Amino acid sequence: MNADSIRDLFHAVRKGDLSPDDAVQRLQHLPFEDLGFAKIDHHRKLRTGMPEVIFGQGKTPAQTAQIFAGLAKHGGNVLATRADAAQYAAVKKKSPKAQYRELARAIILQRDSKTYGKGKIAVVSAGTSDIPVAEEAVVTAEIMGNDVEHVYDVGVAGIHRLLASRERLTQARVVIVCAGMEGALPSVVGGLVGVPVIAVPTSVGYGASFKGVAALLGMMNSCASNVSVVNIDNGFGAGYVASLINRL
Repeated sequence: MNADSIRDLFHAVRKGDLSPDDAVQRLQHLPFEDLGFAKIDHHRKLRTGMPEVIFGQGKTPAQTAQIFAGLAKHGGNVLATRADAAQYAAVKKKSPKAQYRELARAIILQRDSKTYGKGKIAVVSAGTSDIPVAEEAVVTAEIMGNDVEHVYDVGVAGIHRLLASRERLTQARVVIVCAGMEGALPSVVGGLVGVPVIAVPTSVGYGASFKGVAALLGMMNSCASNVSVVNIDNGFGAGYVASLINRL
């Protein structure tokens, strides 16, 4: 439910296409719908410009499916992150048009294909092992109405691979960089572009990487002033913030 859908509802009542009782029925779950185990925030898109997103990890397939269907019946796009195949199977029964992006572990229902972003978002991964986190950022940015391009496996161990894609990066309005190990790539990218760089530390690496903590600390200490950092493996957070920046 957003400002446009509420406005359309009022117009439908005024024209006589919809009864006042039917309009009240559609609005009864504002600002949220209580399912007992979850409270669906239908008001969030109206309030923040972005709809609520389902975090699948820790939820049962039945819970995920019920929340997904609850969001879907109000129109617009729906996204569930950190979802598995069992959750998708349950969602598919209630929302047949839902799709599963396996690499990103995301379930999507895209009905609004309008582009809201003013430019392109580039998503970069240091290595192939970082791609699942990068794909979560890609899916998030796409479902939120952005033109997204990805550049994968261009880490600092072969810096010529990154330089070969420099022109593509300079055309972006926001760049997301996902890297594990020592987390050096965002600083390098930050020195090549004049736009915000959102760094995503990944949990990829050997023992002393401490499951992404080494990359996180390296990125937080970047000497490139246009680099900001989200949490470890948080491709969703990076895609969300990039979407907000791209709408400004």
